[in-house]
Amino acid sequence: MRAACSGLRLVTRLITGLMLPLGSMAGASIGGPLPVRAAGEAPSCVLASPSGAVSHVIYVQFDNTHFTRDNPKVPSDLEQMPNLLNFIKDNGVLLSNHHTPLISHTATDILTSLTGVYGDRHGVPVSNSFRYFNPDGTTNPGVSFAYWTSPLFDPSGAPTDTTPNMLTADGKNAPAPWVPFTRAGCNVGAVATANTILENTAIDIPTVFGANSDEAKEVTAHPNQAFADFVGIGVHCGLLQPLCLTSDNAKDDKLPAEPGLYTGFKALYGHKYTAEKIGPITDLDGNVISGFPGFDGMSASVSLGYVAAMQEHGIPVTYAYVSDAHDAHPSGPAYGPGQAGYVAALKSYDTAFGKFFARLKTDGIDRSNTLFVFTADENDHLSSGPPDNPACDGVNLPCTYSQLGELNANLTGLLATEQGNATPFKVHADDAPTVYITGNPDAKDAVTRKLEQDSAKLTAANPRTGQTDQLTQRLANSVEMKLLHMVTADAARTPSFTLFANPDYFLCTTGATGCPTASPWVTVNSQFAWNHGDFQPEIVTTWLGMVGPGVANPAEGVRSDVWSDHTDIRPTILALTGLKDDYQHQGRVLFEIMNQTSVPPALLVNENQNLELAQVYKQIEAPVGELGLNSLIISTCAESSADNGVFNDREGRLGSFTNRRNQIGDEMATRLEAAEFANTPIPPQDAQRLIKAGNDLRADVAAVATSPCALPSQSSQGSTTTGTSSQVATLAQTGGAVPGKGAPMGLVLGAALLGVGLAVRRRRVTSH
Repeated sequence: MRAACSGLRLVTRLITGLMLPLGSMAGASIGGPLPVRAAGEAPSCVLASPSGAVSHVIYVQFDNTHFTRDNPKVPSDLEQMPNLLNFIKDNGVLLSNHHTPLISHTATDILTSLTGVYGDRHGVPVSNSFRYFNPDGTTNPGVSFAYWTSPLFDPSGAPTDTTPNMLTADGKNAPAPWVPFTRAGCNVGAVATANTILENTAIDIPTVFGANSDEAKEVTAHPNQAFADFVGIGVHCGLLQPLCLTSDNAKDDKLPAEPGLYTGFKALYGHKYTAEKIGPITDLDGNVISGFPGFDGMSASVSLGYVAAMQEHGIPVTYAYVSDAHDAHPSGPAYGPGQAGYVAALKSYDTAFGKFFARLKTDGIDRSNTLFVFTADENDHLSSGPPDNPACDGVNLPCTYSQLGELNANLTGLLATEQGNATPFKVHADDAPTVYITGNPDAKDAVTRKLEQDSAKLTAANPRTGQTDQLTQRLANSVEMKLLHMVTADAARTPSFTLFANPDYFLCTTGATGCPTASPWVTVNSQFAWNHGDFQPEIVTTWLGMVGPGVANPAEGVRSDVWSDHTDIRPTILALTGLKDDYQHQGRVLFEIMNQTSVPPALLVNENQNLELAQVYKQIEAPVGELGLNSLIISTCAESSADNGVFNDREGRLGSFTNRRNQIGDEMATRLEAAEFANTPIPPQDAQRLIKAGNDLRADVAAVATSPCALPSQSSQGSTTTGTSSQVATLAQTGGAVPGKGAPMGLVLGAALLGVGLAVRRRRVTSH
């Protein structure tokens, strides 16, 4: 079983004593012409788009695929996929100032994109795995990837928490993203898209098919085949749609907690049952896909092959995941920018998109009748020295690397060696690890406070540069995590605190496979080099591309002036298709990228003021908006200080700021949602009042964030710091650069893998 900080990329999952490999199930090439296809959507699918033209939706979310360059001399990922990049730029808009939630990682990011709400309202703010507290104060592992209605997935096999994995703020199973489409009569295809399909055979098959079903028996008898048959692919059918009604293997699409009535709907779960209705399914190179190839096997050719087949067979709404190109799948190692394997992978992705768009056009599916949405879960940071041949550009001269790899640091060892702190705890290993202190002490408990203070002072001897790096850059306990939308209705899942580290480092604990076992507690792991989860701009800034009826096409096709994040994708899609959810989003419709005739009419009343309101809303609500990032500075001051007066002062301010933000933000969201989906104009005086309140809050938070990390009385006496050392104020203000210790190197981290019966994307699961 793969453990966090391991150097292995091929992860196996132990199910009832059997190991389940993640091998490709693709068959041999069949060549020849494409199969005869039935173009168009099912007749009863009705999308009420403002343009009147949208009859298909194609949503593609990449794993760690970049619009900006990681090496200024090497074309970026999208630049090396001109078939995709030019399609977006020439026909729609690419937003380059798009953002993730926290923590910034695959599960949280994709689920936020699908739902339009943050982790506190969909249940997964920590990914790709997490821990939860048992009643006795110990912790068990939880896996973020599980089917939408599955209970918390604990691969230990002895769960003490049986709440739904997907969890609303009031503790119910979260609303499913396919519902508005299936209620409109549309079949919705899901291609490896987080939690909309079966993610594993351990808990999802009993949840969907039943513990005594034939499918469950196949897991026991033939685990590899069960994985290939039932995981990763599915179709949620519109009511009475023939695709499901004519299948003996369609199952009830059960959503018992769904707002409003949702009964009588059916679904096809798995490649086997989907292919029975629309197969044989081939990748875009003509190779028959004989079973789901695993999440790391979802290259552009494979994933888009599924999408094309679905679109051609009465499934007009499709959501798909494409695995990253900067790793050699499925077993590694990682590639650096411009390295031959990386360039070759991107070339194959570009070729796949060229074939994809051409095939769809032949089917009559194009930008005239289809809403295309493309994005990436998060950016990630390269942990590496420069290429050995600095003049390389990757295309004409391949880059080579001898200093490629993340820095694995043993958090347990460093704390014991540097600070003499042996407090027992476990972590979700990451460059932004969540820490779970055994016993589950309160945030104000002396044990918690001391571990936070000692964590703030940690340094690491960088084996690549020879420098001593400040390890910790930000700290967030439950008070701050609540402000950042990281606290769910399940109190057992709330970590003791989150440590946002120097992103060159992946933090693990003693006992984890691959974690350093001796001083200086740091090693280079060349199997992994791209890290994520952290708060730095390089990681949390990604991109969003939209093409289709209702989407405006600016002169250059790229806009950097629109600040957006993943919660905005969902309401924008619904506005462009004329549908709505039965819940309020935490995002907003990006109406400034829409054609005037497609903008919800109520937003055009005092349009400029409404836009200002929406922009202020994002800056106070988004975890990586202005307020969120400034609050992290305040939180770091509080938790790193040994002065209880400073701690209580800053914690009190954060609690007050959270209450103000919730009151202002909730009213902003309610007003915007009513204008977007109920055609209710926002009264100008209310809009102005809310704009002022939001800006006043931003200013108040910024003032505290930029003030000395000390009590006002101490500050007036010339003190600039309190508690442990002068590092406290410096850490809070600079993000971790301590004089004489070497500047933080940038952004990094991935996630390791753990779990049972789970097909993983790269480092999908990490928990120790």
